[in-house]
Amino acid sequence: MSKQIVSLLLISLLSLPASAGQTLVLIHGYLGDGSTWRSTGIVQTLHGAGWQDAGHLFPNGPLPGRVMPSPTKRHLYTVTLPSEAPLVVQAQWLEFYLRTLQRKHPDNSLILVGFSAGGVVARLVMVVSKIPILGLITIASPHLGTEKAEWGTMLSNSPFSWVAPFLGLNTINRSKGLYKDLSRESPATLLFWLNRQPHPKAFYASVVRLGGDEWVPPYSQDMNDVPALHGLAMTVTTATTHSLLPADGPLLISLLDKLL
Repeated sequence: MSKQIVSLLLISLLSLPASAGQTLVLIHGYLGDGSTWRSTGIVQTLHGAGWQDAGHLFPNGPLPGRVMPSPTKRHLYTVTLPSEAPLVVQAQWLEFYLRTLQRKHPDNSLILVGFSAGGVVARLVMVVSKIPILGLITIASPHLGTEKAEWGTMLSNSPFSWVAPFLGLNTINRSKGLYKDLSRESPATLLFWLNRQPHPKAFYASVVRLGGDEWVPPYSQDMNDVPALHGLAMTVTTATTHSLLPADGPLLISLLDKLL
């Protein structure tokens, strides 16, 4: 073998990422926070499958510290978003977190898992930020909107909004913009615009709750029903309620195995 060929091979090997792996980011839904993934045991299940629990990011909180080396080169983070804020505001926070994690793990690919509204926030970031994302898995997410958000809009625009703070229900007023964003899509709405934008090439998977979801209809949860993603997403159905459940941990592991 000539010295020139040997030199080219060495250059090729040295140019490969030193620790190429994956960074998994878990995104909660409306009125939740990052602890939801932990209280259900999902983080622990993923950790047991080789995804090192590397910490939590939250608004105005400290940036993640030193992370212990992982033999699998796979890390997971939970984040907390201002879940009552409009989608664009939540997306700005998520983009900040993702760019922070890009700098911390520059050789890793990003994978997003979004529950409920968190799945829509994640998809919005993928479309507008151009951050490279290897895959998106959503669980019970209202990609086409939900009638329940329209009920919230009606309440926030009714006399009930005046007394809501005295009943401990001021979230109805704080969430007014979000309710508008998550109402069933129609022309001139954010969802209508988002669902018709070119989406980056990635692995897309929808976990659809059948029969027991009181908040988001099944058709709205399937990314295959998003015009821009028609026929491009994997769909998995579960016969459970809207909430995150311990059983979602093994389900995520199986989907991540398919992705990787």
